[in-house]
Amino acid sequence: MKNLIIYYSRRGQNYVNGSVKNLSKGNAELITEYIKDAVGADVFEVDTVKPYDTDYMVCIEEAKAELRAKARPELKAYLDNISDYDNIFIVGPNWWGIYPMALYAQLERLDFTGKTVHYVVTHEGSGLGGVPKTMKTSCKGAKLGSSLAVHGGSAPSSRSQVKNWAMACL
Repeated sequence: MKNLIIYYSRRGQNYVNGSVKNLSKGNAELITEYIKDAVGADVFEVDTVKPYDTDYMVCIEEAKAELRAKARPELKAYLDNISDYDNIFIVGPNWWGIYPMALYAQLERLDFTGKTVHYVVTHEGSGLGGVPKTMKTSCKGAKLGSSLAVHGGSAPSSRSQVKNWAMACL
């Protein structure tokens, strides 16, 4: 079985445990590394052509505007074929109740028929939010597998939890 991880993560200023902190690696990036180490996987990072603002407060306003507009930001690269994979792991932060619009810009381009999709949401208190509902419409043809919510402030210490979850997905 071949595994793929598609993720979006924000480095730099992030909201962590009630305050804005500077992260050298975003929480979703850490979770991606933990999954890759646990099950072996190829990795595809979603990256926007127009970067989100480095200031966290400006970034959340940009994210809110994208959500209201149902925008699909242009990406630097797109993954067009996932036919070689059996399991797809989607990893990203909870921005305004769902994944960032950039992640949907990638997911909606793919045919998930015959694939099992497992997903992780990093958050600061809102858990999975509305992500389960959006996965049904964004991953057309997929069999939805297991999901996991990881508190962002706990991401650095969640390796064991993520590893056990990822291994149970297979």
